[in-house]
Amino acid sequence: MAIATINPATGEMLKTFEPLNDSEIASKLDLAGQAFVQYRRTSFSERSQWLQQAATILQQEKADFAKIMTLEMGKPLKAAIAEVEKCALVCNYYAEYAPSFLADVDVKTDASHSFVRYQPLGVILAVMPWNFPFWQVFRFAAPALMAGNVGLLKHASNVPQCALAIEDIIHRAGFPQGAFQTLLIGAAKVADLMADERVKAATLTGSEPAGASLAAAAGQQIKKTVLELGGSDPFIVLPSADLEVAVVTATTARMLNSGQSCIAAKRFIVAEAIADKFEKLLLNKFLALKVGDPMQPDTDLGPLATPDILQDLNQQVQTAVNSGGKVLTGGHPLSDRPGNFYPPTIITDIPPNSAIAQEEFFGPVALLFRVPDIDAAIKLANATPFGLGASAWTTNDQERDRLITEIDAGAVFINSMVKSDPRLPFGGIKRSGYGRELSIQGIHEFVNVKTVWVN
Repeated sequence: MAIATINPATGEMLKTFEPLNDSEIASKLDLAGQAFVQYRRTSFSERSQWLQQAATILQQEKADFAKIMTLEMGKPLKAAIAEVEKCALVCNYYAEYAPSFLADVDVKTDASHSFVRYQPLGVILAVMPWNFPFWQVFRFAAPALMAGNVGLLKHASNVPQCALAIEDIIHRAGFPQGAFQTLLIGAAKVADLMADERVKAATLTGSEPAGASLAAAAGQQIKKTVLELGGSDPFIVLPSADLEVAVVTATTARMLNSGQSCIAAKRFIVAEAIADKFEKLLLNKFLALKVGDPMQPDTDLGPLATPDILQDLNQQVQTAVNSGGKVLTGGHPLSDRPGNFYPPTIITDIPPNSAIAQEEFFGPVALLFRVPDIDAAIKLANATPFGLGASAWTTNDQERDRLITEIDAGAVFINSMVKSDPRLPFGGIKRSGYGRELSIQGIHEFVNVKTVWVN
């Protein structure tokens, strides 16, 4: 795949990049390996200072970084600015809390002194996606760098300028040379990187096939991986819910990043007693959304990131219709303009047991299902190979407890949309991946948990 900036709003190729050759990759691996030897000896106070400086750069130059994101993958500018601000937040979070997260933990045994010590592993490879091109990287980089690891970033091939900008931010913040490097390479080079003895572990956010490929390569080398893959998150609405708030949140949760989010609400599972009203309110909200130039501040939905994503999404919609689904609005790419634009779309009446009902729709398409009761809602919510997040709406305490306990997902949000927060662990189960990012659990993924026994 070409490594290039192609404006998804116009289809115009703006800049191309020559992929690194094998010699250049080897040089960067050498530099990473050498950097780790020195960097692991730096103090928490030094790392915190550098990470706080990265946060300052992000805040001061957020408009510039946001424009790069919007230009490369089409995210509405206001969402891109919010993404940069969230990156600053995670930097400051780990700058403050990493020292306590990684402090020695005394354990009382029959030794004179026994404790657990957390130590860095070395060079960590991050294979990252285009949909949140800054946030996905910083939520890995902040804890990894604070733990004393060094990072290699293989970013998605359609966001090279984002990848280079992130490397530059970390370098300007004061981190030593080689502590974090961007590799402009294609996906075919990842297995070779995993086979290199200097690379100790890897993290990937992306598709199931990409995750399976990385995990297989890592498995051959017996190396640790963390995978955050797809999701087909349910959004359950029961009769006691505050319907007005639920519908506003449902619209935001489905249209986040023009629908291109793993944790976007995708399957709306609504109790029959309130389904007619919910459907009408949701349709009105979708019809009011503005699709257009993502650089304009009043745009709600920008283009999809690539022509292939647009084509795949439209094919899924047609398959859903052929399976019995009914389109209430949208349902076809917008042909009145250049770029990869797809309108807000609602599909009802899809047979719950059809193959298409199990798939992830990566774009502004809501699938609406009606169920008789909470039992059916939970059963349908779990009837998918994914298990990333779930949002459920009820004011009944007994229903709330059942939803929390019985939904198979890495996160359950009651009366709120699913989102990532530096203070809470983030990740999925089933085919949505394994391992956790963020919080204390995230920083512990790429450390040696060393038992120490002293007599």
